[in-house]
Amino acid sequence: MKRMIILFMIATILLIILVIPYTIWDNKRVKIVNEAIVVKELPDGLHDFKILQVSDLHEKSFGKNQKKLIDQINSLEYDLILFTGDMMDGVNSENTAPYFRLIEGVKNKEYAYYVAGNTDPSNYDIDQGQLVKSDFIEKMEKRGVKLLESIEIIEHKGERLNLLDFELSILKPENGFVVANGRVKPKYSQTEPYIQYHNQLLQELTQMNDEGITIALNHYPVSDPRVDQINKTSYYSFGKYDLIIAGHYHGGQIRLPFLGALFIPEPFYRNGGFIPPRNRVKGLWEYRGTKQYVSAGLGSSDAINLLNFRLFNTPEINLITLKKG
Repeated sequence: MKRMIILFMIATILLIILVIPYTIWDNKRVKIVNEAIVVKELPDGLHDFKILQVSDLHEKSFGKNQKKLIDQINSLEYDLILFTGDMMDGVNSENTAPYFRLIEGVKNKEYAYYVAGNTDPSNYDIDQGQLVKSDFIEKMEKRGVKLLESIEIIEHKGERLNLLDFELSILKPENGFVVANGRVKPKYSQTEPYIQYHNQLLQELTQMNDEGITIALNHYPVSDPRVDQINKTSYYSFGKYDLIIAGHYHGGQIRLPFLGALFIPEPFYRNGGFIPPRNRVKGLWEYRGTKQYVSAGLGSSDAINLLNFRLFNTPEINLITLKKG
């Protein structure tokens, strides 16, 4: 028995010795995840339309001045690039270089959009009683990436793709803007300029029609319980989305062989996200007729002390190809 314990301890130590250098190496590389998604009634002009998703950078660098990541992105052909939040690692952080160097180096930004995550600076500021875009957003947009505020209509080969901000799109324009929506509530969210501006954005959603397809963008995945909550709440309306694209979960960040993710930050689950459903952590899933794609992202967070790294969870960017059903 004593011999077995000693052997077990030796094996454990050897495993740790092997895992540490592997993890350091693995956290420095980036893989490209290709995903073909079938969309019902996809117009011919949008067949093989390619979307590149970049998520949850958390101020991480891949090579000097992001060269490794930039080279991988520029090696790909895509029609639309989406940055799904948590590019920064704190709402008050001023370390914009990792993100700004990245978008400065990306060549194809004809259609490039961003939604904020929970660790990003605010989208807006109040200046002399007026709502203005924050310094962070202004500098980002000067570099060619646009803040997705409401709806953007993308024309491609004679067809139309409606790109929506999910959190705004679940509100009913006739009821006006409700501050309670979403999970990131800036300090100015109760101010009159903020509410008035978002009522204007909400009215822009009336541009929607039955043409083309609709893709909603959000930092947070829309978990099954939240879908049900939206459908049961009078001031929400869960629209007809052909696809929702999100990030935030980091694929669980810490993953174990054969078990997968031990935790995801999802308050809508009863257990708070511990031991989440394995098919609701990353990749493609469908619930109540709506498809959703969630990237495991690039970086890591220190929500749990000493665990600011990814384990058995290679950083990724995601190339989504739309296919006819």
